[in-house]
Amino acid sequence: MSFVEFKNVVKEYKVGEVKIRACDGIDFAFEEGEFVVVVGPSGAGKTTVLNILGGMDKLTTGSVVVGDRDISKYSSKELTTYRRYDIGFVFQFYNLVQNLTAKENVELANQLSNNPLSADEVLDEVGLSERKMNFPSQLSGGEQQRVSIARALAKNPKLLLCDEPTGALDYVTGKEILKLLYDTCKSKNITIVLITHNTAITPMADRIIKIKNGKVSSNVINENPINIDEIEW
Repeated sequence: MSFVEFKNVVKEYKVGEVKIRACDGIDFAFEEGEFVVVVGPSGAGKTTVLNILGGMDKLTTGSVVVGDRDISKYSSKELTTYRRYDIGFVFQFYNLVQNLTAKENVELANQLSNNPLSADEVLDEVGLSERKMNFPSQLSGGEQQRVSIARALAKNPKLLLCDEPTGALDYVTGKEILKLLYDTCKSKNITIVLITHNTAITPMADRIIKIKNGKVSSNVINENPINIDEIEW
């Protein structure tokens, strides 16, 4: 069995009397330790997939298996526990607490884990050991995103979910963050799922899942991932 499996996942939203189908029979699977890029245009259903996988949204029909657990059968309380202990999140906007230092922001995540990593350790891993006592306003955009990655890693998650993590960054800094995420995936054997509309970064992935109009149009294993430094867009 694969580490993650989506089986005929349908997600419908009701807007007034109209039903909108964001996911229309999504099927895919991937293995533990893979760097997975989910790509598609705006409105394709990428973020809905991520929200379901992260336990932030419930599907309408189908099933989602993570490890040996079918999270589609979880209650709201069970999903809260799943988000708290098993999932790390990195978003386009850093969502840092402005009146806490970088280290204090990471230490918040330590309180949400059964087996946390030390804030000092993960900040060192993301290259911020010299900046850990700075407040977010004293950090660049790239540094703030590194703090958000450190905060996610401090939970020691099985899955790290990233929604357009370089969307608010310049080209050079964005590449640095992508390299950091890929290296983290390989050094820690964490499964990373990255959502993007930027097809140019797909060659760095172990697996490329393309979504269009709420359906998977392809799910391809990339036998020879390219170093992000060699990719231009």
